[in-house]
Amino acid sequence: MGPSYADLLLYAVPLAVFLFLYLRRRAKHLRQHEEVLEESRESGLTEPVSLHPVIDPLRCIGSSSCVRACPEGSLGIIDGKAQLVNPAVCIGHGACMASCPMEAIKLVFGTEKRGIDIPYVTPNFETNIPGIFIAGELGGMGLVRKAAEQGKQAMNAIRERKSSGKTDFDVLIVGAGPAGIAAGLGAIQHTLRYRIVEQEDALGGTVYHYPRNKVVMTAPVNLPLVGKVKMTEISKEALLEFWHGVVGKTGLTIHFKERMEAIQPHGDGFLVKTTLGEHSTRAVLLAIGRRGTPRKLGVAGEELPKVVYRLIDPEQYRGQKVLVVGGGDSALEAALAIAEEPNTVVTLSYRGEVFGRVKPRNRARLDEAQAGGRIRVMLNSNVKRIAPHSVILDHAGESVELPNDAVIVSAGGVLPIDLLKKVGIH
Repeated sequence: MGPSYADLLLYAVPLAVFLFLYLRRRAKHLRQHEEVLEESRESGLTEPVSLHPVIDPLRCIGSSSCVRACPEGSLGIIDGKAQLVNPAVCIGHGACMASCPMEAIKLVFGTEKRGIDIPYVTPNFETNIPGIFIAGELGGMGLVRKAAEQGKQAMNAIRERKSSGKTDFDVLIVGAGPAGIAAGLGAIQHTLRYRIVEQEDALGGTVYHYPRNKVVMTAPVNLPLVGKVKMTEISKEALLEFWHGVVGKTGLTIHFKERMEAIQPHGDGFLVKTTLGEHSTRAVLLAIGRRGTPRKLGVAGEELPKVVYRLIDPEQYRGQKVLVVGGGDSALEAALAIAEEPNTVVTLSYRGEVFGRVKPRNRARLDEAQAGGRIRVMLNSNVKRIAPHSVILDHAGESVELPNDAVIVSAGGVLPIDLLKKVGIH
């Protein structure tokens, strides 16, 4: 005898209630995703800063696994398909790609509107020239945890390389930032003969050039010889102190004020020329940053001593009239830091219509400072001339002269593309 009508109701009613609640909850989330996407479009924040996911709509089934996996909330479901709804907060950690059951996500650099020049590397971070590796910021990954992980993995690959020739070192590491330090620790772990050269007078790489007390976002990192280190938000000074502690405990050797000038093939390896001599090595790891030479404005008066290209200490600008030039996070953070000093007059000049490449938190802080009259923001503006006591800008077609004591240019750097090309790296 089949189930009675009452039996069917007993199962059907709870199922219908569950289905109703599920569909209502899903519809609510879809509306939220659409609102986030619309807000990003209205704010001009539609271009991801660095590494980001691209979803294949033919493979995507809208399972939402990538949405749940993303801790930044940068993905959403639109019209049944995954989409990057909040590109500005994406940091490219790849959790979405790993979670997708249909392999519909790949991670890429650059977009159709905003390309990015990065060297070609294989999955083990080797360039088109066998024996030369790239890890960290130069390869497009400036995150502390990711850079350190790449340095570690590159060293694992270098360990496997075989060479019959005699060289001074098994690996020469250029750069003492997170990638270079992690690679050096890996070299010690694998008992490789190594040399780390760093053109600055201290370790830290790009972090070394951050303004005083800048908060660095990172995540737990697993370092050779050290193990897992748990970090989230940490100040520049605390992070550098941590790296110095690692160097002290492990005996890692770094040669400061030694700049790499050339790499040449030499037998089965390479001859690396630096400001302190020549070193033969069977492998080279480039763990240098993307700052390169600071990008200049190319205007009259830029050679004046009041023009600098990075902020070191906001306190030195107390009571001054300061112009900050740039539209990235470094420019906003410099302007905000200086604006906190008493009696300062801060103007932020950017050639674009919106700040499309900055963290939402920095945008919120800038909006608050602007509303409070602590920072004057001049979009669609370009510096035309710098005088000893003023600056002349073109602001939306009109010439504007501002009293000025100091100019900070935060327009990025000229990438070391010529060096890479000279070496032969694609």
